[in-house]
Amino acid sequence: MALFGNKGVHQWRGVIDEYRKWLPVSDATPVISLREGGTPLVHALYLSKLLGNEIWLKVEGTNPTGSFKDRGMTMAISKAAESGAKAVICASTGNTSASAAAYATKAGMKPVVLVPEGKIAMGKLAQAIAHGATLLQVKGNFDDCLTLARQLSDNYPVALVNSVNPYRIEGQKTAAFEVVDMLHEAPDIHVMPVGNAGNITAYWQGYQEYYKAKISKQLPMMWGFQAAGAAPIVKRKIIKNPETIATAIRIGNPASWDQAVIAQVASKGLIDSVTDKEILSAYRLVAAKEGIFVEPSSAAGLAGLIKKKAQRKLPKDKVIVITVTGNGLKDVQWVLNGAGKPIVIPVDLKRAAKVIGLK
Repeated sequence: MALFGNKGVHQWRGVIDEYRKWLPVSDATPVISLREGGTPLVHALYLSKLLGNEIWLKVEGTNPTGSFKDRGMTMAISKAAESGAKAVICASTGNTSASAAAYATKAGMKPVVLVPEGKIAMGKLAQAIAHGATLLQVKGNFDDCLTLARQLSDNYPVALVNSVNPYRIEGQKTAAFEVVDMLHEAPDIHVMPVGNAGNITAYWQGYQEYYKAKISKQLPMMWGFQAAGAAPIVKRKIIKNPETIATAIRIGNPASWDQAVIAQVASKGLIDSVTDKEILSAYRLVAAKEGIFVEPSSAAGLAGLIKKKAQRKLPKDKVIVITVTGNGLKDVQWVLNGAGKPIVIPVDLKRAAKVIGLK
């Protein structure tokens, strides 16, 4: 029996099989995939008019576990499987734990995740638990979790799959390939949130590789935005107690700090910060006007563009891609907190029409 009825249809195979020649894999590498990648690049009509540019949204929340982390995790877990690892460990503010647990389970490995106590969105916590992870809540912040995870990996037979693992960056760079493949050129500016800084590092690597191969004719400026209460790169100092409602980027000492600065400087881009208020405003705007529901941290890039426009520092008529990193269903409290009470009506046609505003 044929796997697919229509031979002309290409079923997305996951980032390793789609971009194998660009990745450090061989025939000996067991591919552990949930068919991640191939995420939509959506033209944002409202935002384009608002910002005076051609705006595209790279919607990474459609990955299997709901965030961009799956791109790197397929690589990290596949290489861990190749080396014979039986268990993997990671520190996480949520999305990494969900992804690591899913891919480790797929590979038949034991996933162990360390999360900051009380500092993780319930949707992400539920994912890690659902996939059978051994979950340790650490009395500390993300940076404390990562230190402990590194120590465990150094002293015990477990593979560390945080973005300090170079295979994570290799997997995540494929998002840049997809942008160029879709637009047939690199954008003028690529914008994204910055937490542990692996993503801005990975995109820059991907864009450089396509440029060197002459698949694209230009390199984008890389614009990254941190939350104001967790902005160590902007402030040029470690933040010991980072605070922001955007839990995914609540990181005070990014693992890929140096690489992010290299990407920013080499691309003639910028790394700036936005307030929680600006993040929440952008978070509500993209859902209300573009139909795309993201978690709060994912809106940091859009918030940054809105801020730059208000400062008259945003160029016009450029092609700008914004990566929105995670699905809004992971952290729903911020939309529910602002919602009014539900409208309750009897089974009555006229009453329903009146409430809706129909005449």
